[in-house]
This record gives sequence, C-alpha cells and structure tokens, in this order.
Amino acid sequence: MQLVKVGLCAFGMSGKVFHAPFLKEHPGFFMSAIVERSKEESKDQYPETEIFRSVAEMLQHADIELVVVNTPVQTHFEYTEMALEAGKNVIVEKPFTVTTSEAEELVKLAEEKNLFLSVYQNRRFDRDYLQVEKILNEGKLGAIKEVEIRFDRFRTEPGSKEHKENPALKGSGALHDLGSHLVDQATQLFGFPEKIFADVFSMKGSDFANDYFEILLYYKNDLRVRLKSSVFSKEAHHAYILHGNKGSFLQERTDGQETELVAGATPTYNEDWTKPLNEPDGILNYVTANSEDKRLLTSSEPGNYMNYYQEIYEHIVFGDALPSPGSEIIQNMKINEAALESSKENKTIALSHY
Repeated sequence: MQLVKVGLCAFGMSGKVFHAPFLKEHPGFFMSAIVERSKEESKDQYPETEIFRSVAEMLQHADIELVVVNTPVQTHFEYTEMALEAGKNVIVEKPFTVTTSEAEELVKLAEEKNLFLSVYQNRRFDRDYLQVEKILNEGKLGAIKEVEIRFDRFRTEPGSKEHKENPALKGSGALHDLGSHLVDQATQLFGFPEKIFADVFSMKGSDFANDYFEILLYYKNDLRVRLKSSVFSKEAHHAYILHGNKGSFLQERTDGQETELVAGATPTYNEDWTKPLNEPDGILNYVTANSEDKRLLTSSEPGNYMNYYQEIYEHIVFGDALPSPGSEIIQNMKINEAALESSKENKTIALSHY
C-alpha cells in the first residue's frame, strides 16, 4: 500500500481530535511530523512522529508530501502559501481563509504548482447530514420547497480562544466557524442560491464576535433554505427540517464522533466505530404513490470522518475526485461575505456579482 507522509501544523484540539487519530489509523498515511511550539504532548501517542517548533522548520526539514493546516483561521493563508511554495499538497481546516480574495490566491497558486488544496469539510460525513442526503435522493418528499438547517449550542459565556471571540480579528465568530459547515451543506444539497438575506450579530454583546446568525437563501425554483445558529439554545431543535410538496422530514443532530473522539475513542479504518443509536432520530411523513399518508420514525446510519481521509488517499493514489477542493469552497465563502454585507446593510443581496 502506497504510504503518504503527512505533517500536522498544530497539536491543539483540532489536531488531537480531528486529524491525528485518523492519520494514525489509516494504513495509507504516516504522520511524519507535528508542530508543537513549546510542548511535546504528542510524544506518548505518536512516538514515531518528529516534533518541530515551527511550520517553517517542519517544511524545511520534514520528509512529508501532505501538510494539514489546522491552526487558527487568521494564519491559514500564510501557512498554506508556505506549504504550497514548498511543494506540498495541502489540507486546510475550515474556515478556508478570512477572505475570498486570499482563498482565490491560494487556489491559483496550487494550480500553478500542480498541487492539490482541499478544505476539511468533515461534517459532510456526519450521520445526520448523510441521512438527509439519503432521504432527498429517495425522492419521497417531492419538490423541496422549504428547508431549515440549524447548529445550536448553549454557551452563554465567551470561550477562551481569542481568534474565535475577538470581533477585531477577521474570520472570528460563529458565521465563519459553524456557518462554514451549514453553508457547505446547503450548497452540497441544493446548489448555489440566487439571493441572500441575513442577520448576524453577537448575543453576548458587541465586545465579542458574532455568535448568532440567520441566513435566508433564495433559489430559482421557489425554494427557501434557512441557516441558523445560536449559543443561547438550551433545548435542542431538529437540526434539519425539510418540507416538500409530497411530505416532510425532520432530523435530529445525533452524530457523536466529536464527543467520542474528545473522550478518547479510537476511530477505525473501513468500519463503523461510533456508538449505535438507542432510538430513532428522524421523522418521515409523506404521501405515497397510492395517495396514502405514511409516517415513519427513521434511524440514521453511522458517519465516519475517516471517509474524508480515504477520499484524499484515493485522490493521491488513484486520481479520484478531490473532496471539497478549494475552488469549490470559495463559492461558499462568497455566501458568507454576502451574509455580512446583508446584515450590515439590512437588505437582500444578489449573489451574481460575488
């Protein structure tokens, strides 16, 4: 099996939870290098991995062909550019960069260097999202007319990460963070909208970056898709609500991969590794071809973030499609930028000029 050598730019929460465990368990990858600026926390779990004190040092000395840029978003442009200039393929965490122009510059550079640049949109591999995708593909709902996708939390106190909480820093806030996932899922399911109206602000106050957003996407076929997130949501909502001319589907947010990884779970290659559901997590209510009403409780199948790395591996080794290429994610970033403009100007924004 061809072995792909990888360097990880940081070993914080993202590195420990979303990247290192999967790189270790996937037989096609070898984590050659990790950047830890002052600590050596990775040594116990990854004793064969060399520790470097800076991204520049790793790029200069490590034997790697793929770099994972999993540092704060404000550094993504700098480190991704450095990696591409060093001749390395790159996976960059979402949000891609703080501005669309930065992202476009990086995509152009990757093309010039004949390298690939993928954005880590791991929530395409959540069980709840995959269930929504499955239901849509079955066609039981008919023509989709209204959709709501939510990602709510109850975090009324500010977090400790300044790059996410400081409103003076570009790229901070929930719109760039969770909004990157919700916009990506909307465009994956329904394509690029025509217009947008948005409300983006901080419920915790103006001293903090935005922690609430509501985005309304307008589509050509009279479809409306609403994306919403709040940190003042103690009681859970259905994460996905879909209404069509033949039925409705409601799906809870039940993917537990992040929770299990934080608790120390080890992901496995080529098989399910998350805990099974104890009860159904969806409701499907539709009219059959025989004009009969049918209401079912549904259960989603396990998701697996390992499948993202499997798709990366298949792209490298077999030339298969690259998951979430940078050029695709730029389109999502245009929606985020239009959302900020819409909220600031209190008006609907046509996306044709973005």
